[in-house]
Amino acid sequence: MVRVKICGITNPADAMAAIDAGANLLGFNFYEKSPRHITAAEAARIRAQLPQRVKAVGIFVNPLSADVIALRKSLKLDALQLHGDESPDFVADMASAAPVIKAFRVEPEFPLATLDEYPGAFAFLFDAAHTDQYGGTGRTTDWDVARRAALSYRIILAGGLKIENVAAAVRIVRPYGIDVASGVESSPGKKDHERLREFIQEVRRAERK
Repeated sequence: MVRVKICGITNPADAMAAIDAGANLLGFNFYEKSPRHITAAEAARIRAQLPQRVKAVGIFVNPLSADVIALRKSLKLDALQLHGDESPDFVADMASAAPVIKAFRVEPEFPLATLDEYPGAFAFLFDAAHTDQYGGTGRTTDWDVARRAALSYRIILAGGLKIENVAAAVRIVRPYGIDVASGVESSPGKKDHERLREFIQEVRRAERK
């Protein structure tokens, strides 16, 4: 089964809509410069409402290890997504606390051998390259690189996914997971619940074919 992660959850209504639509993971973004930033207090309020089957992922960008550990413990985060320029040693250190998803901004020339430098990572998230933003850009990732990587690694595909192209992405890349933020939003940080439902339906249709 392709795991579906709805990223950039900022309010309880969006979280419940994602759960009702069949999301497997919800992403809470603690990077203060993100338009989808959420405070620890608000994340805690939402986290308390999540059923056990839905996993909570904390998103961090070049964080201090103490901050990550504290939030993981207080919020009972199921996984940690490191979306900055974190070193292999940092990833390995964080992996002792919870499974780590290491994100990369991927271009056609991205060397897949880079992934071997991060043996501590549980999975790798491939996002769009050539931007100054750490995720949520709406730009498409190089699917061919992701397809080749998915043959050997757990790849979570992100970047520019939406109702109109996610089925093709699933069929071509065959990823471990799919990650979406802007593709199911009415505005940054606010999910369009109908688009969210249709997006997950498209993922499941693609799986069945």
